[in-house]
Amino acid sequence: MRTAPAASPVVRRLLQAIAAALALCLATPAAAQDASLVAAPAGEVRGAAVDGVHVFRGIPYARPPVGDLRWRPPASLQPWSGVREATAFGAACPQPASPFADHATVSEDCLFLNVWAPDQARKAPVLVWIHGGSLVSGAASEAIYDGAGFARRDVVLVSINYRLGALGWLAHPGLSAESPDNISGNYGLMDQIEALRWVRRNISAFGGDPDNVTIAGESAGALSVLYLMAAPEARGLFHRAIAQSGYMITQPELRNGSWADWPDAETLGVSLAGALGAADPAALRAMSAEAIVEGTARTAWFPLGNVDGRLLPRQLVETFDRGEQAPVPVLAGYNEGEIRSLRFLLPPAPATAAIYADEIRARYGDLADAFLARYPAETMSASMLATTRDAMYGWTSERLAAKQTALGAPVFLYYFDHGYPAADEGGFRAFHASEIPFVFGTTDATPSWWPPVPRTAPERRLSDAMTSYWTTFARNGAPRAAGEAAWRPYGEDRAYMAFEAAPRLRTGPPNGYALHEAVVCRRARHGLAWHWNVGVIAPPLPPPSPGCA
Repeated sequence: MRTAPAASPVVRRLLQAIAAALALCLATPAAAQDASLVAAPAGEVRGAAVDGVHVFRGIPYARPPVGDLRWRPPASLQPWSGVREATAFGAACPQPASPFADHATVSEDCLFLNVWAPDQARKAPVLVWIHGGSLVSGAASEAIYDGAGFARRDVVLVSINYRLGALGWLAHPGLSAESPDNISGNYGLMDQIEALRWVRRNISAFGGDPDNVTIAGESAGALSVLYLMAAPEARGLFHRAIAQSGYMITQPELRNGSWADWPDAETLGVSLAGALGAADPAALRAMSAEAIVEGTARTAWFPLGNVDGRLLPRQLVETFDRGEQAPVPVLAGYNEGEIRSLRFLLPPAPATAAIYADEIRARYGDLADAFLARYPAETMSASMLATTRDAMYGWTSERLAAKQTALGAPVFLYYFDHGYPAADEGGFRAFHASEIPFVFGTTDATPSWWPPVPRTAPERRLSDAMTSYWTTFARNGAPRAAGEAAWRPYGEDRAYMAFEAAPRLRTGPPNGYALHEAVVCRRARHGLAWHWNVGVIAPPLPPPSPGCA
């Protein structure tokens, strides 16, 4: 047997160099293919790979809003050095304790986002999810917002935290005086805009397309979507919008409020600060977050965006009337049983149907007959549930559809009317937020207090269909689901998708839109606020005005 001659030292060094270069060439693509280690402009992050989806949790998008940064616009975060581990969710923002939420950590250092990305993603559509919770509670880490179902359909899902309650939405003249624009409040909205800027700068590194971003949210998250559509500073940061159970109610003005029954935001903020025992911003900043949250919960103050002339130039209704909102395609809708789980929004029921009818006639004047035809006294309990549902969520959804259609943008309207045994038996059919696990494909991850969704083929089919509609809308603005009803734009015949046992296309959503539009129009012309002050607690309706029915 012949043996190969020994290589000379020069040859050996040459072969070693070639082997090292070959190893480097082979190693570099492997590292690039490891999407769980991402070198983003913000810094390197390492996530986790699960079933072909790469998950990055707890990525900070702004500096912690603590100390002197409390009640200021979010401060940009400098890129970090080294690799940041992104396998655990960041803290939830401070909020009242609740049996319906179990956040592992709560802290003012809470401006985090999470990313779910498909394996080998490249220029994938991006959906940015904004959680609900009345601008008071909630977090992006909740299990029903798990984005794996979107990532498996080649969509990058980003979920974000933003400041809540008084820490996120307090306006006060002392805080306004600190601002170069002489404004305050709307810090939670500023956070959302900063998160979108982070997505714009960084999402390409995760395989997402910064030029194909859809903002989406439910309840207060959908209200936030409306804010972002109205905010000039958010223009260009997103290209489509999804609003699930949004509400286009009156927002307080920052100061010198023109609403006869709605104080301005600074006045409300001074009142809250007084109730907290704080004379000025320095005293407020000296308080702990827990003291502010607990103290606020004992008052009647609640968070809303305010019309400050810059972030929110005018009332949402006026912005959409003037066509000044972002002219983007929209998917929007509401649920049949919105108020069944939100009964605190209902006024006390009158003792008899006759008293109910008398109250409606006294409050709705020339529109009373139309009101009672839609919400009859004979079915008073059901009528009261439907009144508040339609005046807040149904009217908002269709108004959004009508106004975007007028701008020439395609709009896809839906009505979620799906029942299943546990929800129906408890009187919660199609309750507020019940569509979320169907959209995300997380029906097996609902909280312990949630009526459990049965693990049956019909439920899986409906969830698969809704996830497909949402992801295809995010991809190209046209919601589609294989083997299911074709979803036609709202257009002239008021088309909408009814999510019942299965998706069914219908026309003419059952929300009393024309009636509630006339009511809001008259109230706005006469400086009266509109929100849940409807039905038997509505203020007397003003007479018709030019341009109002």
